[in-house]
Amino acid sequence: MTSKQSPWDKIKTPGSDYNVRSVAAATSIPLYWGKDAEGRCLFILELDGDHSGQFQKHRISVHGLKIDLRLLGTIQKQGLVISVENLVDTDIFLGLCETLVSSLKDVKDSTTGLSVAVAHLKRWKAFMAGKNKRLLSAEEVRGLFAELSFLQSLFPTHLSEKSAIESWCGAEGAHQDFIFANTSVEVKSLSGRERSAVRISSEDQLEGLSDNLYLMIYRLSEIPESDRAISLNELARQIERDITDSDAIEEFPRKLAAYGYVEMRDYDEPKFLISSQRTFRVMDDFPRLIRSGLPDGIVQVGYEIKLEKLEPFECDVSLIWR
Repeated sequence: MTSKQSPWDKIKTPGSDYNVRSVAAATSIPLYWGKDAEGRCLFILELDGDHSGQFQKHRISVHGLKIDLRLLGTIQKQGLVISVENLVDTDIFLGLCETLVSSLKDVKDSTTGLSVAVAHLKRWKAFMAGKNKRLLSAEEVRGLFAELSFLQSLFPTHLSEKSAIESWCGAEGAHQDFIFANTSVEVKSLSGRERSAVRISSEDQLEGLSDNLYLMIYRLSEIPESDRAISLNELARQIERDITDSDAIEEFPRKLAAYGYVEMRDYDEPKFLISSQRTFRVMDDFPRLIRSGLPDGIVQVGYEIKLEKLEPFECDVSLIWR
């Protein structure tokens, strides 16, 4: 991940307690960047009153972070103090804190502010425990946007919320991105610059264990001036708002974290518009390389398929549900 200019760079390490600087963003709740005596980077929410009960009820442990509620000085104020334990993770921590700052900009009271912070910490928990603690590449952002677009189409028309979230399994090592009933769907994205071929990243992606296997290709155009174009963050929030099933609400952030995503300001751009969506039925004579057909000793195959060669296999998306 590319290093950002850090607000902690301008804060000296104190001999004891904290050194802090106010966060520049306009918020009703005072927020601070800080450093402690051990040189750890801190983020502090200043809270009016006693919030010990609320904090203990919703206390959460996040790998790589230390989270405390402490008295601030001698006045009736408390601070939610979040610190990063590994300096290698400072850039990621900054991105997470920036997202929290943005979420707090319209919050007026300390109780709500603490609730917002706890909600973000729950999302961070799964992400920080994962292996992919870095910014997604531009290609990965497009890929996730395409997968979430397909996920959004699943409920409530075709699957329940819980079943739809459970069917999304590409980030967890499954051969295809979505598996439900006796059907598998591999989702791919193309940018406006990628005109003629689709990239297949392994010999397993187009070899289905289900009877019905489909390749879904979304062409994404970056059109920031369009009112209909949305960012990856906006799409993830749309889906999160639409989910009402309690199990799905818990599972969705975990699936996002498995992909390597947690909301950060870095994903506010680019904004995408789906300019086309095409569905292909993967059958015996479909142009592909599959594990069962590779010569002995050949592994980890990646290849591209010309879109023109897929045209005989194009079908209506409704065929998936028959």
